[in-house]
This record gives sequence, structure tokens and C-alpha cells, in this order.
Amino acid sequence: MTLTRYGLKEWGLALLAALAASVIIYLLFRRFPSFRGWYISAAAVVWVIFLAFAAFFRNPSRELPADERLLASPADGVVKDIEVVDFDQEPFKGKALRVGIFLSVFNVHVNRTPARMQVRSKVYRPGRYLDARNPECAKENEAMTICGEAEAAGKRFPLGIRQISGAIARRIVCPVQPGTSLKRGEVYGMIKFGSRTELYLPAEGFEVKVKIGDAVRGGETVIAEMK
Repeated sequence: MTLTRYGLKEWGLALLAALAASVIIYLLFRRFPSFRGWYISAAAVVWVIFLAFAAFFRNPSRELPADERLLASPADGVVKDIEVVDFDQEPFKGKALRVGIFLSVFNVHVNRTPARMQVRSKVYRPGRYLDARNPECAKENEAMTICGEAEAAGKRFPLGIRQISGAIARRIVCPVQPGTSLKRGEVYGMIKFGSRTELYLPAEGFEVKVKIGDAVRGGETVIAEMK
């Protein structure tokens, strides 16, 4: 288990704050030693809070499905919707199979690529910060979408991944640019403190392997299989 570099500023500052609080608690103990129990409790609370905060930025190792025809989830969370929609972002234009995943604050927040992918376009959409469980958030909230040409089992196909912010998550991290080559299962960004991730696949040629309500793990749970 490691911490993602995308949260270096946040968990780094949190660590400094926890260390500073611990020093203050220690100095108070040296001056007023009779309250030893209170100091121990205060120090424990400080480090529990730090560990809980740092957990938001965890980046656990995941084992990809052995068969390359199997596409793994781009995020941890719960499947909220599966439907065919219109999609129009280079090089993916036309009908797309969309799988929407809701991320709570307790989920891992990094995003992974379901297959090898050459990024062709990256589009940012400013918007609102509705609760990620609101059906309108997919259309109205701030979002970042990468789209490109993916490859699995020797076949090429268009693929898109959309990161959507929510009421709590208001920071999308996506440093990749058009022209970037991503490995299968590679961590390419994150949505800080959860929200929603959407996977877009061709409407034909894939069989969905999850259903609404299923819990999924990024880079591990099979979302779809190439027919």
C-alpha cells in the first residue's frame, strides 16, 4: 500500500500538522505531567485523524485480469448506471456504452485505464458541484474526459474515461495530455475525495460483466469483455 503522488501536498501538510500537534502535546506534558492520560488520548486522536486523511490518497496494488479481452474498472466504487448514450469526442463518435461508477469518501480515489490506450483528446467541462448521486451530475457537474484509441487482444477500439466532481470532491487531477500512451491498469489521475467516474466503450462488441449496485475495484474488477 502506497500513497499517491497526486495527494503529496495534502497528506504532506497533514503529516506536518500532526507532527506539530504532537510536539505541542509533548511540551504540555513536560510542563504539566499530571494530565498524562489526557495527553496520550490527544496524541492518539491526532494520529488517527492523520491516518484517516492519508487514507483518502492511498494507492493499493491491484492484480489485472489475465485475459486482455477483459476490461477492468477505471475506479473503485459502486456501479450506478449502465446505458447506451451518444458520445462525441475525438476519436470516439457515435453510440457508446456508458458505465457510471459512484465513489464515496471511503473509496480509493485514483483512476486507472481499463486497457492500453493512446490518448487522442482531453476535454475539460466547467460546471456545477451537485451531489454525485444526483442523476443530473453526469450532465451538469465539472468534468474532465480523456478519449483515445485503446487496444485489447490485438484489436483496436475507441475508449473514453470521464472524471466528474461532486459536492465534496472539487479537485480533478488529470495530468495526461493528448499523445500520451497509457499502460493497461495504469494510474493516470484521481478525483480528490471521491465523486463519479464514467467509462465509455463502443455500443457493439462488448459484453458488460457488472450490474447496477455492484461494488467494483479499479484495475481489478472486470467491467466488460470483448466479444
